[in-house]
Amino acid sequence: MKRTIKNLISVIYTFVKFCIIKIFHWNSFSFYFIERFSPGTEIDIGKNSKLILEEKVRAHTGVKIRVRDNAKVRIGKNTSFNYNCIITSHHEIVIGENVMCGPNVLIYDHDHDFRVQGGITANKFKYGKVEIGNNVWIGANTVILRNTKIGDNCVIGAGSVVSGEFPNNSLIVQKRKTDIIQIQTNQG
Repeated sequence: MKRTIKNLISVIYTFVKFCIIKIFHWNSFSFYFIERFSPGTEIDIGKNSKLILEEKVRAHTGVKIRVRDNAKVRIGKNTSFNYNCIITSHHEIVIGENVMCGPNVLIYDHDHDFRVQGGITANKFKYGKVEIGNNVWIGANTVILRNTKIGDNCVIGAGSVVSGEFPNNSLIVQKRKTDIIQIQTNQG
């Protein structure tokens, strides 16, 4: 009973919060009536960008969805984000239906272009699309990078760094090398 009341309060809070966001981002933000976002979530929508939340999207405390200027994020129905997930888009991120993200999942459609004049401080990026299919489970502490396409019914093991294309029904696990490599530097 206690959990039901908490969920109901969260749904009402989310509806009010999203209505306020909708006032400021009328054409840039769309959502369904029943969404459940913790009060400790952040949504940031830039100029000429679009955030589309299909029905029954859920997010726990610490989730941050950042849609930068001219970017697009679409999140499919019945998708959930556990604690402290971050989605940051400078180009386009599409997340399918029934996707479950463990805690601390990071999804980025861009990388800093450290080779440009001024290095990282020049704030230049390389962009690419991220597509995540339907019925995907993403383990805790996973990082999904630009130019990644994950098919339907995939499982991504915890702690993985994912980049590239993966067909439907894939099991994606980050291989780890247990050897410790010591780097020596010349102290001249």
